[in-house]
Amino acid sequence: MLTDKTLSAQQQAIRKEMRDFVKSVPRQLLLDMDAEKVVFPREFLQEAGRRNLLGLRFPQAYGGRGLPWTVEMVALEEVGVLGTSLACLWSLVSIVGEAIAVFGTEEQKQRYLVPMLKGELAVAEGLTEPRGGSDFFGATTTARRDGNSFILNGQKRFVVGAEGADLFLIYGRLADEPDPKKGMTAFLVERGPGVEVHHVYGLMGTRGGGTGRLVFRDCRVPVENVVGGEAGIGRGTEVFHQMMIPERLTSAGGAVGMGRAAIEIAARYAHRRRAFGQKIRQFQGV
Repeated sequence: MLTDKTLSAQQQAIRKEMRDFVKSVPRQLLLDMDAEKVVFPREFLQEAGRRNLLGLRFPQAYGGRGLPWTVEMVALEEVGVLGTSLACLWSLVSIVGEAIAVFGTEEQKQRYLVPMLKGELAVAEGLTEPRGGSDFFGATTTARRDGNSFILNGQKRFVVGAEGADLFLIYGRLADEPDPKKGMTAFLVERGPGVEVHHVYGLMGTRGGGTGRLVFRDCRVPVENVVGGEAGIGRGTEVFHQMMIPERLTSAGGAVGMGRAAIEIAARYAHRRRAFGQKIRQFQGV
């Protein structure tokens, strides 16, 4: 956890902005998400976008603020206080945005990255499959070239944000390339024909974050939606490794925020609860 003494003036300013935003999130929304009365909190992303608090590190030319990673991590710690679901949804802009910002064509940046940072385009990434999630090269989702398009078939599981996403970052293996390391390709798949979204209920955590299962049945994706366009075919492994940088960092930042919130809740309870004639915080074990 970061304190004022360890933060620069810029970091403190962003933290204040984020805390103001976090305080504006209705408590009832968090309760409804946990009770699964809310499937996907789109208004959360829209408000963050209106405040220009999404993808802080991306270039100003695309709607970001051009800030360093350290500032974005300070911001994420504050979002983490709201819980796993909202922290993940906020992070997805950074994760999917990384793939587009580093490898995407200028057209892809204008078409997708710009509205993402405005909170107008919700995104999700599909990585885990029914047979596993850690074995990236064991993916069974296939992409078959058909003229100026690819035909995707396969499934992705436990996709946070799937229920409300307008755009999915999907990895698939080229059907005519036996070597998965050479054939893995990243696609920007818009919600539409050939894309089925099945909501997943009853999770232990990440409720209300729109977690779902994706099924692709002869889903036609234009070549221009390969991350990087024609030049990006077969470069999915590079995209994946680059994308995992913000994936890991945002997971850590959000966890710190959630941990801080848990400590604060426990401390308040220990100060309020009395047993054996005194507040329980006065006992050495507490």
